[in-house]
Amino acid sequence: MKFPSLADIQAAHERIQPFIHNTPLLKSEAINEIAGCEIFFKCENFQKVGAFKARGAANAVMKLTPEQKAHGVATHSSGNHAAALARAASVAGIPAYIVMPSNAPEIKKKAVKGYGGEIIECEPNLMARETTLQAVVEKTGATFIPPYDYFDVIEGQATCVLEMWKEDIPFDTIMAPVGGGGLLGGTALTTKYISPQTKVIAGEPAGADDAYRSFQAKELIPMVSPKTISDGLLTSLGKINFAIIMEYVDDILIVDDAEIIEAMRLIYERMKIVIEPSCAVPLAALLKNKARFTGQKVGIILSGGNVDLAKLPFK
Repeated sequence: MKFPSLADIQAAHERIQPFIHNTPLLKSEAINEIAGCEIFFKCENFQKVGAFKARGAANAVMKLTPEQKAHGVATHSSGNHAAALARAASVAGIPAYIVMPSNAPEIKKKAVKGYGGEIIECEPNLMARETTLQAVVEKTGATFIPPYDYFDVIEGQATCVLEMWKEDIPFDTIMAPVGGGGLLGGTALTTKYISPQTKVIAGEPAGADDAYRSFQAKELIPMVSPKTISDGLLTSLGKINFAIIMEYVDDILIVDDAEIIEAMRLIYERMKIVIEPSCAVPLAALLKNKARFTGQKVGIILSGGNVDLAKLPFK
């Protein structure tokens, strides 16, 4: 399997420049003191559509041929990828057909419609999503853009950490959450190309720990019935991303929901920024394993900020 090269990732960054924010790196002296290391938070919660997904969707859409663009794009998603693809298609002036389960949050449907995406509802199960998508693709001729297990998407997500490395900080460790693995896979590729000695470590919820179990077993183990507050990480690890992770990721650390909520609260209280639960997983993993990171310079990707403020998990 041929992974995207550093040149591919740099080209993707150039390609998507007009469609993304170069998000800031923020620090918190209070969190550094608690953690015992120096943390640089890459704030993709400030990204277009509120998540890093804007990068991969934009790259995939921009790489389409004129003929493919004429027929538009399609995907199935109930989360940030749905909004990201609808927005990227809107900017490109092409149609986007988004298959969403009937029980998808209204706020997510509203976002997709707001970006001009056409929603096709289906029953809330994977088979219904896939068969409905297939029917849409056959009817429209649209190109299917998967949310994470797709080289053009991984290439786009890899641009996030590329921006971090442009800051000339000698990171000892880079951390990201892992769900489908597009962000982690891209982060690992860029980091190991630029600084092979830097550790790449993922955080994963205990209730959706297929990446951790797959990493330990050295074979892909699909997730069955995941349950975690980190709704952005409920999906199973992709095959391409598993291959990248096995080659380039140093470790995957598990945290429970109580630890995720505590880390999320810490960021709200100390940094005064909005993040979603999935975002807090790497910090939770660091705080649980502080001795591993003592005195290090650690980059943490805050993956997104799309959270229902009426349902914050704090007591």
